[in-house]
Amino acid sequence: MQKYTRTARSLHWLMAAGIIGLFALGVWMRELDYYSPYYEPAPYWHKSIGIVMVLLFALRIVWRYLNPPPAPLAHHQAWEKKLAHAMHLFFYVALALVFISGYLIATADNRPVPVFGLLELPPLFTPFDGQEDIAGEVHEYAAWSVIVAALLHAAGAIKHHVIDKDSTLRRML
Repeated sequence: MQKYTRTARSLHWLMAAGIIGLFALGVWMRELDYYSPYYEPAPYWHKSIGIVMVLLFALRIVWRYLNPPPAPLAHHQAWEKKLAHAMHLFFYVALALVFISGYLIATADNRPVPVFGLLELPPLFTPFDGQEDIAGEVHEYAAWSVIVAALLHAAGAIKHHVIDKDSTLRRML
């Protein structure tokens, strides 16, 4: 059984945990009111962890380019291979949308984005009318799309493990 590299597996699971955590935090943050003690710190942590996720995402793309994943298992059907490829491509596009729209939300007031109090990411251009609202909608729909795709991705891995009894899931563990 040819496994993914240790680095690829680590990036996969770190990003999975981060994405799920950020999604949960984002959903929870929407319910906070101005008087909540978490009204300011929750978005701060969401943005800071989001920036770490962007760095992991970039590292993952570079790593995948330099270290191609193992070939699909020989017994996988052509449609399964195409679906897996399409799912991975969808993840990359949807995550890029989440990250870009998150940055646009955070810089809509033309202020830099603080990252764990260590540095600030400056706004790269002058905000446009309705930036926060438009980017907010894109962010929400893209984030939900990532979560739905992740559930389908997990279901596919479990199907391979339980029904097909092949090593698809074990290659990523």
